[in-house]
Amino acid sequence: MTSVSTQLLLVLISLLLVLPAVEAVEAGDAVALLLGVALSITGICACLGVYARKRNGQM
Repeated sequence: MTSVSTQLLLVLISLLLVLPAVEAVEAGDAVALLLGVALSITGICACLGVYARKRNGQM
């Protein structure tokens, strides 16, 4: 089974390969989109971690 970081890297690389094919999207928009996706995933994982700790009584 592959690690989560490897899967995330594969997703980001596939997004980078798809985005240049769309001519309406500029480079700045593509970078902003990738940063938004990465920050959203990080935020969701952080919230799930806090929820799991509260549920187990560790906080």
